[in-house]
Amino acid sequence: MIAKKALGLPLKGLRFAIKSGDTLVKTASTQVTRFKTRFDEKKSANALDEQPVAKRNYAKASEQADLSAQEQSIDMREFEFTKAPINWIPATILVATPIAAAIITPWYLFTHEVSAPVWGVFGAFMVWTGISITAGYHRLMAHRAYKAHPIVRNFFILGSTLAVQGSAFDWVSGHRTHHRHVDDRLDDPYSAQRGFWFSHIGWMLRNYPSGKFDYKNIPDLTKDRVLQIQHKYYGLWVVAMNVGMVAAIGWLLGDVWGTLVIAGLLRLVLTHHFTFFINSFCHMFGTRPYTDTNSARDNFFLAIFTWGEGYHNYHHFFQYDYRNGVKWWQYDPTKWLIAGLSKLGLTSELRTVDDTTIKHAEVQMQFKKAQQQIDTAAVSGIDLPHAMKSFQDRIKFEYDAFTQTVEEWQALKAKTIELKKTEFADRLHEVDDKLKHDYAKIEQKILEHNSNLKTAFRSIGANEKAA
Repeated sequence: MIAKKALGLPLKGLRFAIKSGDTLVKTASTQVTRFKTRFDEKKSANALDEQPVAKRNYAKASEQADLSAQEQSIDMREFEFTKAPINWIPATILVATPIAAAIITPWYLFTHEVSAPVWGVFGAFMVWTGISITAGYHRLMAHRAYKAHPIVRNFFILGSTLAVQGSAFDWVSGHRTHHRHVDDRLDDPYSAQRGFWFSHIGWMLRNYPSGKFDYKNIPDLTKDRVLQIQHKYYGLWVVAMNVGMVAAIGWLLGDVWGTLVIAGLLRLVLTHHFTFFINSFCHMFGTRPYTDTNSARDNFFLAIFTWGEGYHNYHHFFQYDYRNGVKWWQYDPTKWLIAGLSKLGLTSELRTVDDTTIKHAEVQMQFKKAQQQIDTAAVSGIDLPHAMKSFQDRIKFEYDAFTQTVEEWQALKAKTIELKKTEFADRLHEVDDKLKHDYAKIEQKILEHNSNLKTAFRSIGANEKAA
């Protein structure tokens, strides 16, 4: 018994120790679990904190990679421009004909007498080729601003061939691309952003990437049988008309060489460069009364030489209008011809932009220019008189009122078109009269504002000099 008790004590101690050990192990295990849980939670929290940073870093790296790829792509396309091969046929014609005209024409005029009929043919061909490009290739085919009888259409096709500016497929495709990507250095075929020389003639001397024709943008023309034949046999048509026809007329007049030099060579060079002026001068010199979102400008002087095409700012903003000159005093013989032919039933569906939309664009530009003057003065640190600031607020009020009237007019016009009811038409007429009054009012305010602003600048300049 004593031995059993004596033996039991160590056993109890051992069991106690084992039990205590289990408790300690469990406690330690619990502590470890808690510690691990806290560690995992902290790790997860850190991971969550780091995740947005990682995402931002990844997004930034991706953006930089995209920009780098774009820059490399742009650089590659710019490189293609520098390595563009010479476009031999156009380059030869465009370089040789002006040189030949500059040498042969003066010599011929000094050594031969040119008859009045020859000069008459020269004038007739200048009109025919110029109008055919503007009314035919440009406003009829490129912009579909009106429809023409086949007789008129084919007359313009022949005149445009005599002008030697490419087939209708090539001319119209390139022009539509120009309007779609105007001023884009890489995609505009004759972008003014590459300088005067490039936009005037340089773009035709080499096979630049931007000059590749995409006939997918002229589906309305590619099915035309006459244009298909013209495009396929364009070289033969050009020679037949510019050499064969001109020489034949000269033979009838008794002066073959004089007709070839004056009505052929000289006329060709002048027609070329009058047209080219639209792509170069009209994107660099003139006013922008309708929009400043592109480089196109209105130029009255160039309108004289380009049969009304000089109002280029208007054209780029309202390209589907058959008119380029919309003011009563603007010289646009192409518009007059198209309108006149419509009276004879030879043209139809003449597309125009309503006066309200045109005036709205003008007012927006006038207000924008006036605001830019104010902003320029503020940035320059010029302290404008309080009266000028008050005047600016008045102009803003008038402009907002005008805009509201335009919106009302457009809504009523839409209802008139939809319902064709007399009361809406009468109401539209009333609002139209109000609109004209509001337009004149805000235009006068802006003109007055500009005058006062110039006066303020002059007085500020005088004060600075006196100081």
